[in-house]
Amino acid sequence: MLINLLPAALQYLLTSRLFAQPSSKVSDPHSLKFELRHGLGISNSTSRVVFSDISSSSQFAPEPYVVDTTTLTIPRARSQSRFFSARMRGAQHTVDWDDTDVVGPNVRDRETLQMLAKMTNNAYSQPGSKDWYDLGPEWNSSYPFGWEPDADGFRGHIFATEDNSTVIVSIKGTSAGWIVGGGGPTTRKDKLNDNLLFSCCCARVGPTWTTVCPCYKGKSRCDQNCLEDSLAEESLFYTIGINLYNNVTYMYPHSNIWLVGHSLGGSLASLVGLTFGAPVVAFESPGEKLAASRLHLPLPVAKDHIVHVYHTADPIAMGTCNGVSSSCAIAGYAMETRCHLGKVIRYDTVSKLHWSVDVRTHGIAVIVNKLLSDDWEEGDVPEGNKTKGGVPPLTEEEDCSDCFNWEFGEFKDKSLGAQSCGN
Repeated sequence: MLINLLPAALQYLLTSRLFAQPSSKVSDPHSLKFELRHGLGISNSTSRVVFSDISSSSQFAPEPYVVDTTTLTIPRARSQSRFFSARMRGAQHTVDWDDTDVVGPNVRDRETLQMLAKMTNNAYSQPGSKDWYDLGPEWNSSYPFGWEPDADGFRGHIFATEDNSTVIVSIKGTSAGWIVGGGGPTTRKDKLNDNLLFSCCCARVGPTWTTVCPCYKGKSRCDQNCLEDSLAEESLFYTIGINLYNNVTYMYPHSNIWLVGHSLGGSLASLVGLTFGAPVVAFESPGEKLAASRLHLPLPVAKDHIVHVYHTADPIAMGTCNGVSSSCAIAGYAMETRCHLGKVIRYDTVSKLHWSVDVRTHGIAVIVNKLLSDDWEEGDVPEGNKTKGGVPPLTEEEDCSDCFNWEFGEFKDKSLGAQSCGN
């Protein structure tokens, strides 16, 4: 059964099993067990977030995901209406923040990171497919919603604990055949969002490029207002992610919501998690700090609830897959940002494991099967930063700047007329 939200959500809530409260608990009080509840996607005809419920009787049977947890203190806007009003006015200082203690993933635990990475990987797949991680005999299968030949937008999966106390939203990243083979129907819209969110100016890499918005004004100049208007279009993935999060809170009004994602999906998880004050774990994501600024997202002082996990051999996460001769540019992607929000867990795979810098190391399967398959040896961590749990230390990206060789301002050009993204 496909669920189209809103306003059908309220009727659906009355008839669904979402609020069943099973009596079974996880024996370890510091861990949570998740089961797949929904697939999600965007309706091709309405551009609205739609969900597919999970069949309780399925031929596929993976076991629940178990993750270790910790208590996080997250700054949340005291008023969401004021948060969005501040966005519209660009007045970040008008938002009041309240620190809220929530249960979040323990990112110092390698097995928890690997489990979240597996959930992130499965946002790209249907249950039962060859690259879906089947983990045992107690799993349900999802209806393959969002994977029809004409489904071309936002995708992912929703997982929940047995008692619905915690929900994880896993957001699919870019489906790009040039990285791992394949591609799929979402490739065009994925690419549009990549080129808007992570380029300096509408994917103006060189004179032969067709830009994705009309903001380039010549001689390394870019119209700032035009950029911000372009990112605000209703059909773009950040706006859809806001709608998605609101829909999930309607379905699970008393649940703690986490967000995870890979690549583009991780950056979107970060932007949505920043908006609502939700725990985020993003794998191999391009730098989203510049996009947050262009979206006028009010920023709290502390953003520790957003954690980026990436390695130094991935040129996309490191922000080095740029320039006209780069593999990203050759494939038509302007991946020009490198600065991330929140905290970073950076694996130095180049120095410590002698990996070559290669865009093929960007895939989520590399993260699951190679990067997170074993504890990070203590000898691989610089002296003075030794940590427990086989995971590199949490750090921040200090003195990071994007697009320093561009001039941003108000450059009116009435001759261009009104244009929209992707035209």
